[in-house]
Amino acid sequence: MTNDVTATATSQLGFTADETREQALATLLEQVMNTRSVSDEEGPLADAVEAFLSAQSHLTVRRHGDTVVASTNFGREHRVVLAGHIDTVPIIDNFPPRWLKPGDPLIREDVAAAHPGERVMWGRGATDMKASDAVFLYLAATLTNPQYDLTYVFYDHEEVAAEKNGLRKVVESHPDWITGDFAIIGEPTDCGIEGGCNGTMRFDVITHGVAAHSARAWMGENAIHKAAEILNRLNAYEPQTITVDGLDYREGLNATLIAGGKGTNVIPDECRVHVNYRFAPDKTLPQAKALMMGADAGIELGGGEGVATGGVFEGFGIEMKDESPSARPGMDSPMARSLAQLVKARTGRDPLAKLGWTDVARFAILGIPAVNLGAGSPLLAHKHDEQLAESELTLMADILEDWLSTSAN
Repeated sequence: MTNDVTATATSQLGFTADETREQALATLLEQVMNTRSVSDEEGPLADAVEAFLSAQSHLTVRRHGDTVVASTNFGREHRVVLAGHIDTVPIIDNFPPRWLKPGDPLIREDVAAAHPGERVMWGRGATDMKASDAVFLYLAATLTNPQYDLTYVFYDHEEVAAEKNGLRKVVESHPDWITGDFAIIGEPTDCGIEGGCNGTMRFDVITHGVAAHSARAWMGENAIHKAAEILNRLNAYEPQTITVDGLDYREGLNATLIAGGKGTNVIPDECRVHVNYRFAPDKTLPQAKALMMGADAGIELGGGEGVATGGVFEGFGIEMKDESPSARPGMDSPMARSLAQLVKARTGRDPLAKLGWTDVARFAILGIPAVNLGAGSPLLAHKHDEQLAESELTLMADILEDWLSTSAN
């Protein structure tokens, strides 16, 4: 094992027979971390994943775009899907990755306190979610006699607009590849279970004015000034915490971008405030849209600008940019309950609500109960100092190996 990860592109994935499980997991993490895979750049990592999985004789491997699907066919009564995205958000001075030895000043205080004396993998994707990918790759190679048939999905474009999502594209093009009785998404959860997910929608709230020279402002109508009312409504919004099936989901409504104006001496004729609404799984997507823009507004993705007939932004122009439904926890599934019992025994943690959006929602649409369970802290996802203690790999592998291999479920 090396203490540093080089910056060269990884041409292959793999570990040797003389490595311990802990070493094999760390080796795989080094390799996937060392292959840059920002959204739109997943091809090299997808190639390496496909080659690694194709070398396992017990797997049937298929590929669609940069999504790789590998399945066992042992004739088991039930099938479990293990899914992880291989893309990351953009790099912020955190590539190439490297192992940090105990005491290194780059190790966060909270990570060092929770994992004293451990080395830590630092760099883009460490928690979101290449550590979980490494565990899934290890399981794909070593679980040759599981009690369930298994489908591993390594997919692209999770960190960007839903229309690009590789899992979505495979489900639409090859629905027979993604079937099962239960699914685990490897999003970072500190190896606990986070059930369901909030839904999300993004849209522009638009004001219109009349352009004029700023020296003769009375000849125009200032669209940016009109946007003050949009901000007032956002400031007046009080986020709610909503309990669904025993788990608490916190909602949020926030402006994330604002744009307007065409020149420093021109009265702006348009202003757009980009809004992100995160809604609890007690609401369907149409119900959430009704709260924002009215039930009969008829505003849809790709449909251009419409006028909100009700809701928070009544009277304003709205253009939808992205939308994804929420997912209920699904913790009433027998498989979810048995996994939760094992996680509780190993970590002491009860299931929590997933506050961000994840692809458990996509599995919910397919009628497949799903939970989030992955290595690393969700609080470190997308941060510039993203990092993961090495023991998180073995803890996740321990839990999943035991749950997939025993007959106690």
